[in-house]
Amino acid sequence: MSFKNLGLCDQLLRAVKEQGYDTPTPVQEQAIPVILQKRDILAGAQTGTGKTAGFTLPMLELLHRHKPEKGKHHVRALILTPTRELASQVYESVELYGKFLPFKSCVIFGGVKINPQITALRKGMDIVVATPGRLLDHVSQKTIDLSKVDFLILDEADRMLDMGFINDIRKVLAVLPKQKQTLLFSATYSKDIKKLSDSLLNSPVLVEVARENQSAEQIKQVIHPVDKERKRELLTHLIKEGDWQQVLVFTRTKHGANRLSGQLEKDGITSAAIHGNKSQNARTKALADFKAGKVRVLVATDIAARGIDIDQLPHVVNYELPNVSEDYVHRIGRTGRAGNKGEAMSLVCIDEHEFLANIEKLIQKDIHKFVVKGFAPDPSIKAEPISLGGGGGRGRGGNRNSNNKPRNGGGARGGNSSRGRR
Repeated sequence: MSFKNLGLCDQLLRAVKEQGYDTPTPVQEQAIPVILQKRDILAGAQTGTGKTAGFTLPMLELLHRHKPEKGKHHVRALILTPTRELASQVYESVELYGKFLPFKSCVIFGGVKINPQITALRKGMDIVVATPGRLLDHVSQKTIDLSKVDFLILDEADRMLDMGFINDIRKVLAVLPKQKQTLLFSATYSKDIKKLSDSLLNSPVLVEVARENQSAEQIKQVIHPVDKERKRELLTHLIKEGDWQQVLVFTRTKHGANRLSGQLEKDGITSAAIHGNKSQNARTKALADFKAGKVRVLVATDIAARGIDIDQLPHVVNYELPNVSEDYVHRIGRTGRAGNKGEAMSLVCIDEHEFLANIEKLIQKDIHKFVVKGFAPDPSIKAEPISLGGGGGRGRGGNRNSNNKPRNGGGARGGNSSRGRR
């Protein structure tokens, strides 16, 4: 099938062609025709499957078919994302695919000054990409009018629930028209996602391109058992021996990301850390340097890594396994994107064996274990409990119990002071 068969206008086809795409991905092939029929959808699509274009293209097409009076702009499409990085990524896609259409769009999130956003909104926007906290700031200040929204899109809805945004989502829904088309995209399915879809969607069409919580098949996964104290040494060895030029490394905490990045620099490997305590400018620069090849290793926490979209990222390393199993699927989904091959390695110490068992249970497969020569674990070392408190990389979400279930309320919106962190 070609994009030409999906019912998109010439302006959109031109933009798609300029990006070098001829054939839609499975999620695009399934979702676009359904959305163009003005149906609500619940889409289960992992990162790297082309889901952003899967909702951006049909949204732009429907806006194009029902253009407002010339020169008049009001918010007709609202796209909610859990993080700043993902908001920026989605906004870039809207601009990219809509470049030959007359629509105005903007992105609004915390961590930056609100006044430039207010100025942009006053000029009139057709499409707004936003994180929930900052959007509610604008709603409370009456600097945005959502009364004429035709489309509501929730991207990575599972992450929004995971971060405790459910109350924010309800507040946004309260100011939106009841009659609208709603699209819900989620990389993983859960009871909470199904419950949310039941309350949000009207007779939705289910679009599913990967089995529930299954890790992408084009990603080669391997576990390297190693003692905790030798993880950094092993990581440096793998990077130098393999001559890796672009590696995304995950830690559980912000402090851990900073420390590891500094240690890699001492080992002669250019590195940068990206997490919720970094300013937006610092995060943007670190990501830009990583994409440009100026930095070989980007060390990230789970929250900060959302929205990192690099088509040919070859290596993802779990320096520390996540205590929430679904995060493993999200992490390794940063590689093996757009049909490319990818490799995901996890450096696992004895303390993390329970986390590993939970991950393998979730993805329904045993991950290959390979001991790197010279780095065999010391069998005399006993497992110790992993502390998940204090300075964790959960951003707003607080820490969670290691049984993979969020605590009630998630500690996620402890007040307006945390809003700017997204």
